Amino acid sequence: MMSEYGVVLESGAVRFERLLPGPIERVWAYLTEADKRATWFCGGETQGREGGHIALFFKHSLITAEAPPESHRKMNEEGAMMGGTITAYDPPRRLAFTWAGMGDPDSDVEFQLAEEGEKVRLVLTHRRLATAERMANVSSGWHLHLGLLEDQLSGAAPRGFWSRHESLKAEYAARQAGTAV
Repeated sequence: MMSEYGVVLESGAVRFERLLPGPIERVWAYLTEADKRATWFCGGETQGREGGHIALFFKHSLITAEAPPESHRKMNEEGAMMGGTITAYDPPRRLAFTWAGMGDPDSDVEFQLAEEGEKVRLVLTHRRLATAERMANVSSGWHLHLGLLEDQLSGAAPRGFWSRHESLKAEYAARQAGTAV
């Protein structure tokens, strides 16, 4: 049985898997189209080619009505722009990019999609997470964002985000304790 929790692959790398409602082209659209991606993760245009730019505009008030903790209030209300360079673009199967603006060094994100009957297996790998704190923060963030993606694709009401963020971050820190970073 697939777990909703991310697993540590190697030092500074975490992988998530989800089985999502298809078709694959629809899931791809939620990864690459700014308006759809903004409903579960972050907005921003994607230049659909290797070497292109991906804008990552985080404004969590667009994905949850829950009040943020004070430490995230500015990003929640005003937004924060990050971005990266697309390193792989193979519609509708693979999207990879560097992620700049989250700390040094930049990190690497890869989405792989595969059809499984009427479902789509999404595998997300995030690498080059340089510290234990960053690893726990990124892991808890992807856990929550992928849950919101599942809600969008299945037509369910969005699950909580801020109400689960801090406890999930602490849980990932405990799960990943002792892992080399």
